[in-house]
Amino acid sequence: MSGLDEIAKVDTEIAQVVRDELHRLRHKIELIASENFPSRAVLETAGTVLTNKYAEGYPGHRWYGGCEFVDVAEELAVARARDLFGAEHANVQPHAGAQANTAVYLCALEPGDTILGMEKIAGGHLTHGTSANISGVLYNAHFYGLNRETEMLDFGEIARVARDCRPKLIIAGGSSYPRDIDFAAFRAVADEVGAMLMVDMAHFAGLVAGKVHADPVPHAEFVTTTTHKTLRGPRGGLILCQERFAQELDHAVFPGVQGGPFMHIIAAKAVALKEASQPEFAEYARQIVRNSRAMGEALQERGLRLVSGGTDTHLLLVDLRPLGLSGSEVEEALDAVRITANKNNIPFDDKPPAITSGIRLGTPAVTTRGMREAEMVEIADLIALVVRNMGSEEVMRRVRERVEELLAGFPLYPDL
Repeated sequence: MSGLDEIAKVDTEIAQVVRDELHRLRHKIELIASENFPSRAVLETAGTVLTNKYAEGYPGHRWYGGCEFVDVAEELAVARARDLFGAEHANVQPHAGAQANTAVYLCALEPGDTILGMEKIAGGHLTHGTSANISGVLYNAHFYGLNRETEMLDFGEIARVARDCRPKLIIAGGSSYPRDIDFAAFRAVADEVGAMLMVDMAHFAGLVAGKVHADPVPHAEFVTTTTHKTLRGPRGGLILCQERFAQELDHAVFPGVQGGPFMHIIAAKAVALKEASQPEFAEYARQIVRNSRAMGEALQERGLRLVSGGTDTHLLLVDLRPLGLSGSEVEEALDAVRITANKNNIPFDDKPPAITSGIRLGTPAVTTRGMREAEMVEIADLIALVVRNMGSEEVMRRVRERVEELLAGFPLYPDL
């Protein structure tokens, strides 16, 4: 592997960890919806000498000297983020999506203010007000759920909850909601109760960039995202906002919730944002959705139940209750046949997060490897075989062989 010889000279154990992880990625079908494979260009940028530079502050206004070149990298990342998403202002410094969300709260709220987000069990994220997170500690968090019949957002109910709790900030978006989101409807609710709107598009930012998902930017004061997942960049965060909040938001990021930014990661974000502006990326985003729908249809044909009856995005939620199985059982069984997925609560789940009644599947990573609809049908068939033959060593053996055959046609990082 490129550069591994130098690592091995210093630390043979970590060098082996890297080898093992590369082998795992190459020899397993990656279906975790929040994971992807960034390009060699992104990986190489993240490993450059830019990691050495301490650059507290912002371009042209740093607390350290010697920032003239990293300033260029950050300015490029900011400009590309604004252009890609049509935003008035962008901050590329957040280390992760959680820090991005926390910075928005610090910018827009005072401790004790009321926020309204999606229930985690309905598909929301822990940073949207859960008691285990700082968002639920510092703020008065209320939640909306899904319609029990459709398992989709119900804006009549969201408006009712908003009228009752009168939030200062409404949060849209989540980590396991498989449907397109009507941001204009969220804007209407926010306007009715005098709230600001924040959209966390961490999961579907790449789909927004590729114009296959509704665009939140025209409707929200703040939009946050990660730069990995469907955006296929390095692990990190990004905030878009209206210009009137720019100065306060930047101050909330630094010095509000972070110190020195990771300049090597900001440069890698700039590379990923440039990649996402190309026509090839738009086709990639379209293929992600085509693959997700093809997998969902194939799973349903094989008797598996999908939450909400399907998907509009990169992810699917499989309800395992009709099969009498738990998410933790199926995650373990799939891992044993070299298919990586994650257990996940489903709406109205009665099982705890460590067990769950569902699994979450995603198509960004397999799409990056070049797989298309035919491969999604094959993968769905393998998943159905596993869940319908739990404990059968013969079935597991046959599925592992088919996984290896499938992956052989889609090499990953062949020059590493």
